[in-house]
Amino acid sequence: MTGLTTHVLDTASGMPAAGLVIDLYRLDGAGRDKLKSVTTNEDGRVDGGPMLIGDEFLPGEYELVFHAGDYLRRRGMQLTEPAFLDVIPIRFGISDSAAHYHVPLLLSPYGYSTYRGS
Repeated sequence: MTGLTTHVLDTASGMPAAGLVIDLYRLDGAGRDKLKSVTTNEDGRVDGGPMLIGDEFLPGEYELVFHAGDYLRRRGMQLTEPAFLDVIPIRFGISDSAAHYHVPLLLSPYGYSTYRGS
């Protein structure tokens, strides 16, 4: 499998993060171009397969922007104002357009982690 995928897990609830909005950008020097906006499904994944695949899946620098604060508020979490974590940007590079890049997010109101998954 090739392309870009993601998966969001809500570690505070021990559940997939359903209904979390994610924006995908391609970085170009100091600028960025929005490629798409998606919402996670009940499994914390994006419906329809990879977010980038085929001719869209090019080497370069990208950014996934996870709208964590909105998701956590909808789940009934009492967040500080401003929230400690609201919008979480993760910048990463794609060097091999024949590979699979999986960028998961483990999320809680006061921390997150990510890694290159499989």
